[in-house]
Amino acid sequence: MALFDISERAQQYQSDLLEFMDSHVYPSEDVYDEQMREAGDPHFHPPILEDLKTEARKRGLWNLFHPHPEWGPGLTNLEYAPLAEIMGHSHLASEACNCSAPDTGNMEVLTLFGTDEHKERYLKPLLDGKIRSAFAMTEPAVASSDATNVEMSMVRDGDDYVLNGRKWFASNGMHRNCKVLIVMGKTDPDAAPHRQQSMMVVPIDAAGITVRRNLSVFGYQDREGHAEIDFEDVRVPSKDVLKGEGEGFAISQARLGPGRIHHCMRAIGMAERALELLCRRAESRVTFGKPISANANIRDWIAESRIDIEMIRLLTMKAAYLMDTVGNKAARTEIAAIKVAAPNIALKIVDRAIQVHGGGGVTDDFPLAMAWAHLRTLRLADGPDEVHKRAIASQELRKYREATPK
Repeated sequence: MALFDISERAQQYQSDLLEFMDSHVYPSEDVYDEQMREAGDPHFHPPILEDLKTEARKRGLWNLFHPHPEWGPGLTNLEYAPLAEIMGHSHLASEACNCSAPDTGNMEVLTLFGTDEHKERYLKPLLDGKIRSAFAMTEPAVASSDATNVEMSMVRDGDDYVLNGRKWFASNGMHRNCKVLIVMGKTDPDAAPHRQQSMMVVPIDAAGITVRRNLSVFGYQDREGHAEIDFEDVRVPSKDVLKGEGEGFAISQARLGPGRIHHCMRAIGMAERALELLCRRAESRVTFGKPISANANIRDWIAESRIDIEMIRLLTMKAAYLMDTVGNKAARTEIAAIKVAAPNIALKIVDRAIQVHGGGGVTDDFPLAMAWAHLRTLRLADGPDEVHKRAIASQELRKYREATPK
C-alpha cells in the first residue's frame, strides 16, 4: 500500500538485518543454549551475546529503535516496525542489536526527560550496551492494571525523596548488567488521580534496595529476570525526579506508545517463525500413511495463520503510521487494538505449531514453548487485554454520545 511506503534507507536496514539474522543470529541459538546449559545459572550472561553485539554494531545494526538522530538512526515508528518484526524471529536478536525492552523505553524516557547527568551516567552506557535497566511500576499488593492504585510512597524530605514499598515484575532486574531503575510511585496522594504519581531514576544498588527474588513465568526463569524488589527508606535526590513531580502518567504515555509497536511487531515475528516451523514439521512428518500437511485441518491452520498475520501486521503498521503523522493520542484506539490483537493471534499460531510438533513442541528443543510463555505473558504486560478493550469501547461509545440525534 502506498500509505505504508518505507524509505530506501529503512529498506536497506531490513536487508542488512535479514542477512545478519541468517549469517549470525540463527546459527548462534544452539551455541547460546549450550553455553547456558554449561553455566547451570539461569542468569548467566553467555559470551555469544557479546559476540553478536560486536558484530551488530560493526554492521551498523545498533540502537535501531531510537527515533532521535542524536542518539540513534532516527527512524520513524513506521520504519522501525518491520525491523522489530525481523528481530522477533529470535530471542537473541533484540539484545544483539541493543533493542531490548525495557531498555528501549527507558532510553527514550532518559532522552526526553533525563538531565545531562542522567544522560552521561546512564543513557550513554545503555546506548553503548554496557549496562541494562529495569522499569519498576507493578506492585504485588494492588491491581496494577489501574496505575492509579500504585502505593509506593515517595515522601519529600529536604532535598531528597524517601521511597518505601515493594515492586515486582521489574523485567531485566536480574540481569547481571542491570545498573539502574526507573521507579514510579506516589508523591502526592491528595492530588488529582493522574497527578499523584512521579517517576525517579534510582541506582539498583542504592541503600535500602533489596532484590528479593526472581519471578518465574510459566516455569521459565528468564535470564533477564522479573525481579521482586523491596524499597526501605531509599533516599533519592530531588534532581533524580524525571520531568517533575506529578508527571509520572505523562511520562508513561510517552513511553508506552512506541513500546507497544515494538512488542506487537516482535510478536508478529514470533508468529512468522512459528508458522515456518509448523509448515516444515507438517511437510516432514508422516502419520497414517501421509504427510501431516495433507490433513485438511492442518491446511486450514496454515491458511488461517497466514491471513491472521497479514491482518495484524497491517493494523500495527497503521498504528505506527498514525503515531508518526497525527500523534499517539489520536492513534490511541489503534495502539490499544494492536496490543490486544497481536499477542492473541501470535499465541494462537504458536499453539498450532506446538500441536503439530507433538511432544517436542512443549520442550526446549524448539523455540515454541518459550515463545508461548512469552506471548501469554505479553497479554498482561503493559496493561492486560481487558484494560485496552475498555479503552477501545470507551472511544467507540463516545462517538455516539457526542453525536447529534437525527
